[in-house]
Amino acid sequence: MILLIFTGNLRKIFKNTNRLILWSIFVFCSFAIANTLPNDCSKEQHPNELTIFSYHEIAEKDKAIDANYAVTPEHFDQQMRWLIDNGYNFVNVDDILNYRNNGKKLPPKAVFITFDDGYKVTYTNAFPILKKYKIPTVIALVGTWLLDKDKVDYDGKMLSRDLFLSQKELKEMIASGLVEVASHSYAYHKGILGNPQGNMQPALRTRQWLADKNKYEDEKSYVKRVENDLAHNNKFLKEYTGQKPRVMVWPYGHYNIETRKIAEKLGMPIGLTLDDGSNTVTTPLWGLRRILVEYSMTLKDLARDMEVRNANLTDESRTTKAAHIDLDYIYDPDPAQQEKNLGDLLERIKKLNVNTIYLQAFADPDSDGAADYVYFPNRNIPMRADLFNRVSWQISTRTQVKRIYAWMPMMAWKLPIKNKAAKDTVVAIQIDSSHLNMGYPRLSPFSPRAKKVIKEIYQDLAKAAYIDGILFHDDVTLSDFEDNSKFAQAQYKQWGFSGSIKNIRNDKEQFLKWVRLKTQYLDEFAMELAQILRDEQPGLKTARNLYAQVALNSNAQEWYAQSLSESIKYYDYTAIMAMPYMEKATNHKEFYEKIVHNVKQIKCGTDRTVMELQTVDWSKDSAPISSEEINQTIEHLYALGVHHIAYYPDNQVKDVPNADNLKKIFDKKSLFMNYLLMPTSLVEQK
Repeated sequence: MILLIFTGNLRKIFKNTNRLILWSIFVFCSFAIANTLPNDCSKEQHPNELTIFSYHEIAEKDKAIDANYAVTPEHFDQQMRWLIDNGYNFVNVDDILNYRNNGKKLPPKAVFITFDDGYKVTYTNAFPILKKYKIPTVIALVGTWLLDKDKVDYDGKMLSRDLFLSQKELKEMIASGLVEVASHSYAYHKGILGNPQGNMQPALRTRQWLADKNKYEDEKSYVKRVENDLAHNNKFLKEYTGQKPRVMVWPYGHYNIETRKIAEKLGMPIGLTLDDGSNTVTTPLWGLRRILVEYSMTLKDLARDMEVRNANLTDESRTTKAAHIDLDYIYDPDPAQQEKNLGDLLERIKKLNVNTIYLQAFADPDSDGAADYVYFPNRNIPMRADLFNRVSWQISTRTQVKRIYAWMPMMAWKLPIKNKAAKDTVVAIQIDSSHLNMGYPRLSPFSPRAKKVIKEIYQDLAKAAYIDGILFHDDVTLSDFEDNSKFAQAQYKQWGFSGSIKNIRNDKEQFLKWVRLKTQYLDEFAMELAQILRDEQPGLKTARNLYAQVALNSNAQEWYAQSLSESIKYYDYTAIMAMPYMEKATNHKEFYEKIVHNVKQIKCGTDRTVMELQTVDWSKDSAPISSEEINQTIEHLYALGVHHIAYYPDNQVKDVPNADNLKKIFDKKSLFMNYLLMPTSLVEQK
């Protein structure tokens, strides 16, 4: 099933990226490396049922409000004709609801067309084509843009009301039996103040920064504000058009658990997004995905999009080139210097041409391994600065980066003494110095109080910032001498053990079972935290740092309660800290080759593993590793079949690693270079 939708000025305001160009590049790459990125490694195994196209205006470029998102009437007619000629079948809202609610199957290659924003050209230029081909459609309307007045506040730009549909035109289209109205909010197709630094962010999803009160709106006020807007629009549209909306088209594609619950309560079970990927039987009605169509889309591009959706390929199938960024380099008590640091970072990221950022969300100024502060407002940890939202938003809207992961500890938190969970820490019966980072102070994952606090920290992060993923720190670990806290002992008894680590260690069979259960417990807790984030960030991906020894030594799971195979199963990506200097490896080439060999033994291992390289030698006062060595390492890894590479740390002040050099070596795995390998049959017009 395919959904064609016309949307508002999302990319113009909130994403300075040519989506079609990037998507086309991605398609080239996806098919070119299909032999190394098999479809059965996707987390989504069900066949595509719903491919979403998001359109704006149907108008000549010189007559459009926003030419980037205008499709000429001639091209629109050609696209509809192409769909018909290639066996696609148009459906309506009733068909979708009957399929999901009553089990009535959709026709093969089903297509559902909708229009956002309510432009007059939808009536003058699109409606005749819809009638010619008898295509049912949905038009998403912004209530305030339909009011009887001379001017419309169109995302901060004053436009003539005559550019939008009239009541008479809407009723004529509805009377045809082809058109149904959808809600696009009453007054929230705009940005509102999202942080103290002045970023304007999507009104329906953002907790508003109240500058006059020097605080964010509380959750109760946020929910009430959203519900009032959506309820008002439903009432207005019922009176204005005679129809009550059954479909909610999320402005700018942003939504969360609160907004979708409100929409469902108001009688709108269908929600349309701009999320990446196919729509399958598992895709929720409130999160149906769309393709954003731009002016430059050709029929060949349309054909590619069909192939991509049918192959269940997504943005996540691309090669990862990730920079692991410390916000500590950006933070400064002087706001002016902090903004300068941020500006320098943005320019560096553009220069690096990376497509993924792992962005630090916490601070550990005393370097004891536990987070003392965070960079976002929350209930439990002191905030060093309200900085994470600002930096992540600027990166996502002002650079080429496609994915931003919040880098967060899971257990390594140093809570204020007054917090009742502060003393609920991991207890070791002894320390083995051969185990990396076992000295981290950590909250016990078995303590109910500690788990509650950790969940609240993640809830607050989710509401405070826009992110695409979570990178769990390397603290998701327990040694073979941990945890001996009273909370852990209680859990061990529930698992059938005596509760004594000493006794467990003396019985090899019991010991191995205990190790497996601890590993599973930690991974499942990580998935709980990921789901908390997904409530606010529905498309969120998961990644975790894993010690290199876990990929090198079969006994390492006993030492760390980390498993390479389990990690690849649980997380979208496993970022192995492939750092030979830190591991004191004598032969670096063999070190990398053994990791890659072991990764390849696991199904989908290469596709879900990131090799995270070190750019400094911490044993020599953080001396930079030479560009020549970094080049040789990355070239070697690419030759071994590695798809995903990250590096840490990135020091923008000292240009470590050298940005020009890194871009040059990363570009050898360029998406463009795979174009010639793409099967020509996929791009030929049928």
